[in-house]
Amino acid sequence: MKRALLASLLAFAAITPAFAQDFPPPPPIGEPKPFKLPATETFTLPNGMEVTLVPYGIAPKVVVSLRVRAGSATEGEATWLAELTAAMMKEGAGGRSAGQLATAAAEMGGDLGVGAGQQTTQVTMNVLSEYAPRAVALIGDVAIRPDLPASELARVKANLGRQLSVALSQPGTLADIALARTIYGPNHPYGRVVPSAAQLAGYTIDQIKGFHRDQFGAKRAHLYIAGKFDAVAIKAAITRTFGGWTAGPEPVTLAAPHQAGPRVILIDRPDAPQTTLRLSFDAAVAGSEADIPQRVTNSLLGGAFSSRITTNIRETRGYTYSPGSGVAFNPDEALWTFDADVTTNVTGAALTEVFKEIRRMQTEPAPIEESLGIRTYMAGLFAISNSTSPALVNTLATRDLLGLPADWTDRYVPAVLAVEPAAMLASAKASYPLEKLTLVAVGDLKTVEPQLKALPELAKVPFERVRVP
Repeated sequence: MKRALLASLLAFAAITPAFAQDFPPPPPIGEPKPFKLPATETFTLPNGMEVTLVPYGIAPKVVVSLRVRAGSATEGEATWLAELTAAMMKEGAGGRSAGQLATAAAEMGGDLGVGAGQQTTQVTMNVLSEYAPRAVALIGDVAIRPDLPASELARVKANLGRQLSVALSQPGTLADIALARTIYGPNHPYGRVVPSAAQLAGYTIDQIKGFHRDQFGAKRAHLYIAGKFDAVAIKAAITRTFGGWTAGPEPVTLAAPHQAGPRVILIDRPDAPQTTLRLSFDAAVAGSEADIPQRVTNSLLGGAFSSRITTNIRETRGYTYSPGSGVAFNPDEALWTFDADVTTNVTGAALTEVFKEIRRMQTEPAPIEESLGIRTYMAGLFAISNSTSPALVNTLATRDLLGLPADWTDRYVPAVLAVEPAAMLASAKASYPLEKLTLVAVGDLKTVEPQLKALPELAKVPFERVRVP
C-alpha cells in the first residue's frame, strides 16, 4: 500500500512540470488601493464620554465596545489590580449574576468579554444587529454598576494565580519581565509586569471596589459601535444608559523615560535547550514624522514573515522557528523589540546574523523590488486586517488612544507606499543604534554567556545577571 502511494506521488511529481507549462502566467499584481474608513460619527456626551459610530459591513451583526482608560498604567504598585477588577466585573452587574449576564449575551447571539490591558479596561459584545440597544444597556451595567461580589473573589484570585504560575514557568515571560524592568525601571507602572503570588492573593474586595470607584468614569470612556445598526435607537440607548454616569477623573498619560543602554541582562535556566532573546531600542512615537518610515523599515528587517531576519535565521540557517520584531506604542513613547527563541549552541551565531541584517539595512538601500514588495504587503495587510467590525474598532481605539488624527487610517496606505529606499536607510540608521542596545537573554548561561561575550558588538557592553521575578 505504502509503495503504491509513493509510486503515485513520484509519478505525479514527474508530470507536474509538464502540466505547469500549459498554464498561462499569473496575472500581474494590481496597484494597492487606499483604505477608506466608512463614514463615522463621533460625539461627546455632556459628562465627557466619547462615542464613535461606524456603519460597516452587510452582515446583521454589530460590535459594541467600551474602552475605559483604567488599566495597569493607573494601578500604581498594586500590580494586576486592574486585571483582577476586570475579572470581578464579569461576576455580576446590575443585580444579575455571572450566569445571567452570560445568558443575556447569548440570547443576543453573542457573548460578553471583559479584560484589562496596560492602558484600558474593555467591555465588549458582538451581537445580532437587532439587539444592539440591549447590548449597550448590558455593557453599561457591567461598566457602571458591577456587583463585585465578595463571595467570588477567592475563586477569581485562584484562577489568576494559576495563570501567574503558568506565565512564570515560560522563558518568554521572564524575558519580558526583565526587559520591562530594565527599560522603565522596577518602580514604574510599565516596569511592573506581574505581581508576586502573595501580593495577588492579598488583594481585598475593598481594594477592587476602590479601584473601580477611583479609576472608572465617563471622562475616561470611549464607546465604539461598528456594524449594521439603527442609529436612532442606538443613540437613545447610549443616552439612556450612559448619560447619568459620573464624569470621574481625567485620563492619565504617564511619562515613561527609557533607561539608557547599552546593557546585556542575563537570566539563567540551566540546561535549557533554547535561549530566549529580546533585543530593544527606543522607537519613534506614533504619529511622528519618523513613525511610518520606521514601520516600513521594521517590516523588511524583522516584522514580516518574509523579512530579512526571518529568511536568514529561520529559513536559511534553521536557528529558530518564529523570530519577529515590532514596535510597541504607548501614548508619548514607543519601544522596538526583536524576539526569538534560538537553539542554545547557536545563540551567538544567531545574534551575529541579526546584527548583520541591521547593518545591511543601515548601509545599503533596499532594492526597489524588495522595497516595493514590503510596502505593497503592508498596504494589503492593513486593508485585510480591518475587514471586520471588531478589527476596525481595535484600530480606531488604538488611533484615539495614541492621539492620532481622525484621518490617520485614510492616510496610512498612501504614507506607507511613499516610503522610498532612501527613507528606509535613514530610518534604519536612526532606529537601531547598536551602541545603545538593550539585550535580554534567558537560557543556559554556562553555554550562552561565552558566546555573547565573544561578539564584537557586545565586547564593551556591561553584562548583568538577574533573577526573575
